[in-house]
Amino acid sequence: MVYRGGIAPRLVFVGEAPGAEEDRQGRPFVGRSGRILDAAIADLGLEEADVGILNVLKCRPPQNRFDPAAARTCRPYLDRQLELLRPRVVIPLGASALKALDPASPPVLRAAGTLRGGREPPLFPLVHPAASLRSARLRARWQADLAALSAWLRTRPF
Repeated sequence: MVYRGGIAPRLVFVGEAPGAEEDRQGRPFVGRSGRILDAAIADLGLEEADVGILNVLKCRPPQNRFDPAAARTCRPYLDRQLELLRPRVVIPLGASALKALDPASPPVLRAAGTLRGGREPPLFPLVHPAASLRSARLRARWQADLAALSAWLRTRPF
C-alpha cells in the first residue's frame, strides 16, 4: 500500500492509515472514505494526474488504531515520497495525519480549512472524509473546508 495518483501531483492528500478495504486492494483510500475523497477531488475540478493520495502509515495497524510510534517509524518513507512527488501543497486528512506532519499544529478542528504556511510544501489540513459519515455537523464542516480549499486553489497559479 503505497500510493495512487499522478506522477507529478500538484496536491497530495495524506491520510492516517489503510483500512480494511485498502488492505484488501493494496491501494489507499478505496473504501467508503475513498469514495468521499474522490467525489471531493472531482468537485474541486481536479483530475487524477493533479493529485496524489497516500497514508502516513504504510500498513494497516493492529485493531485499526493509529499508533504515533508507528508514524515515527514510517516518517522517513513518507518524507521520501513527498520529496519525490514534490507537491505544491500537502493536505493532511484528519487529526493523526496532521499531527504526524506538523506536531506543533493546533487540533484539526481549529486547523482544518486554513493554510498552514511557513514550511515547504505548505499544509492545508482537512477533517478526515470519514468524519462526514459520523454527523451532520461534521458533514457540514467537511463541505465548508472543501469550499475553503477550492477558494484557496483558485488563487494559486498552478
